[in-house]
Amino acid sequence: MDILHLIDRLEELVGEARKLPVGGGVVISRQRLLDLVDRLRVAVPKEVYDAREIIEKQEEVLAEASGEASRLIARAQEEVETRLKEKEVVKAAEERARQLLAQAQARVDELSREAEAQAAARLDDAQVVAREQMREADVYALQTLKKLETELNEFIVTAQRGIETLEKRATERPG
Repeated sequence: MDILHLIDRLEELVGEARKLPVGGGVVISRQRLLDLVDRLRVAVPKEVYDAREIIEKQEEVLAEASGEASRLIARAQEEVETRLKEKEVVKAAEERARQLLAQAQARVDELSREAEAQAAARLDDAQVVAREQMREADVYALQTLKKLETELNEFIVTAQRGIETLEKRATERPG
């Protein structure tokens, strides 16, 4: 049966119904109304039921998609927050590394200056000690040479005496 025909019959049923004296209500035979509703159900094309199922499934798919989208958005937000935190940690680590490098460079410079100052002071001390040792060595060499000169002069004197003695003997001996 055609659904439009059944809708027309429903309209006739309402039109033929007895009107209530108060309000706009009508009295309809319950049995006739239920028969008509059953016929309407039977007359509804399969496509309408299929469409209803499709709509229900569509709502389920949309709900699942919405839930999945929410989960993906939440995961993406967590990832963004994590990366931002990591970026902040990296920035902090890089800043700390720069500070440590600057401190290390300053310490190296300070130690270099101290080492240069110590080396210069030790060089000055070594030069003073070397000059003192050279002066002492010169004094010692002078003393040793003077002593050697004295001894050599004594040897020369002794040698001259020996020569004179030998010459005297040679002239005193008849020959």
